[in-house]
Amino acid sequence: MKKVLLALALCVSFSGMAQLVNVASIEKVNIPENAAAKVAAISPQGDYILVTTDFNQGLTKHDLGTGTQQVITRAPGAGFDAKISSDGSTVVYREKSTKNRLQMTAVKSKNLTTGAEQQLVKLSRNVQGVAIEGNTAIAVAGGKIAKKAIDAGKAKVSAPVLSTANYKIYITRDGKTTELAPKGNGYRYIWASLSPDATRVLFCCSGNGAYVCNIDGSGLTSLGNYRAPKWMGNDMVVAMDCRDNGEVFTSSEIVVLDLKGNKQVVTGNDVIAMYPLPAQGKIAFSTPTGEAYIINLK
Repeated sequence: MKKVLLALALCVSFSGMAQLVNVASIEKVNIPENAAAKVAAISPQGDYILVTTDFNQGLTKHDLGTGTQQVITRAPGAGFDAKISSDGSTVVYREKSTKNRLQMTAVKSKNLTTGAEQQLVKLSRNVQGVAIEGNTAIAVAGGKIAKKAIDAGKAKVSAPVLSTANYKIYITRDGKTTELAPKGNGYRYIWASLSPDATRVLFCCSGNGAYVCNIDGSGLTSLGNYRAPKWMGNDMVVAMDCRDNGEVFTSSEIVVLDLKGNKQVVTGNDVIAMYPLPAQGKIAFSTPTGEAYIINLK
């Protein structure tokens, strides 16, 4: 069988840092070479990744066990904040197009086994976010929720839904959407996400680093000057610590953080590691040259 994952030895020093996770290995994923490729998502079970382009064009499923690939969509915008259901069977994604010279976005879901596709939101100028809760695919557009079941059951939304628009964070609960501005107005809020237990919000402020707060905006805590943070459970975060020269990234490491201020670097300086995506026992990341890697955790 063709070897799918190529082992890469990366030297990592944990001197002076907390031991938050145990790294077993770091492996390069044998995806087709493409300097513009990046990882858009990793399945909750860690058995496949979704690959898109640097401009979020299309989505391709890459099975980490067999190396087989499945094109999900070639739609523009599909790679931006794509979501995978908890059982790995369904993907929710955006589909951008131009109508009357205006940029429009539709939201769709696709079952990877049957190929069945549903449209959650028709072409709109106001798509704010997408989510999946249980068997329900969710989209927020213009402050309103659209939902559809991804199986034969009934669609149900019980947890709050987080979305963003125009560098602002919004929380939708019980059909009502309100703005959340933990640091106040005048900041550009990006990379926002809800903790798995739906009690905390993780986000970045442009030029101000990463933060965590309660879902009502209270309890604001700075995590440090990190970018592209993602939740690893309810009490830890994975992010990138990057540096640039004003034009290109010169270095970047993947770090794991807890909410008490402890940090662990989990990649070395052998590669520019960016945009981490956690799953069960794994962290996927990309490089500026279109490579994909998996950090295997013990």
